[in-house]
Amino acid sequence: MNFRTQIQPLRKQDEISHDDRIFLIGSCFSDNVGQRLADRLFNVCRNPFGTLYNPASINTLLQRIVSGKSFSTGELVENSGLHHSFLCHSSLSSATPEKTVQRLNSRLEQARDFLSETTVAIITLGTAYVYTLVSDNRIVGNCHRFPASMFNRRRLTTDETAGHIECIHDLFRTLNPRIKIIFTVSPIRHLADGLHENQLSKSTLLLAIDRLCNDRSRNAMYFPAYEALMDDLRDYRFYAADMKHPSDVAADYIFQLFSDSFFSPRTVSLANECKKLTTRAAHIRMTDNETSFSEFKQKTDIMARDLARTNPELSQPIANFLSIEL
Repeated sequence: MNFRTQIQPLRKQDEISHDDRIFLIGSCFSDNVGQRLADRLFNVCRNPFGTLYNPASINTLLQRIVSGKSFSTGELVENSGLHHSFLCHSSLSSATPEKTVQRLNSRLEQARDFLSETTVAIITLGTAYVYTLVSDNRIVGNCHRFPASMFNRRRLTTDETAGHIECIHDLFRTLNPRIKIIFTVSPIRHLADGLHENQLSKSTLLLAIDRLCNDRSRNAMYFPAYEALMDDLRDYRFYAADMKHPSDVAADYIFQLFSDSFFSPRTVSLANECKKLTTRAAHIRMTDNETSFSEFKQKTDIMARDLARTNPELSQPIANFLSIEL
């Protein structure tokens, strides 16, 4: 007797390999998947402007990246000594407007360069709720701890959500007509919205994504990360202490489903070899013995060079990760 509703991998093997350039944007679940891909030396760019949760803000920021319009100090806002962009996460804010703009434009340039050669785009949507400025009804990506009185909160309709998702899809297609586009809904529970409201929000996202993916001319895919946690694992032991985010075990399980869905057996094998290298390279120094440490580092470099020699597509990711010349 089976006491689980186990989700089966998608039949999309060989969709993603180490030859791809993978752009991830959206909720912090994009960071989780992106980090696991980076640990396996896939060429990734993940959330260059920090986490974004709603499709409207993702759409707006992607348009900014594609247009290449630089950020200026005039569009920043100040709160508690920090200067912010309402489009981006607070991690890019700083004590001076000049420093903030420098950070934003550096990320803009990096993201635009990466997008020009992106072959796989993964968009993770977190919520259909948005915050709009009372002053001009503009949707913000982050409220930056400004007073709640400055914002109105509402849930996007299914049609509005679908419209933003279609724009996101079309932006990527403009850059590369053959790009592989994968949408997913974050399993992170937005409990501040309320349990019922969170379900309504996730349902809105799912309906809008389904509308796009059912249009065969769009050629987009849906990956069931939300269902993997809610319907397959389905237990509080798979949540972190906040009871909102997936635990590391759950994130690993969902990534395994992702790997089984999109990687060929060769890619899986190569990814495992890469993970051994990055785990070794990240090993904390445990000895003051310089000879012993030097031998460990030398063996790591040899391992990296052997891996790059037999797999030329890994040369740049390995060089970037280890800060060595190959």
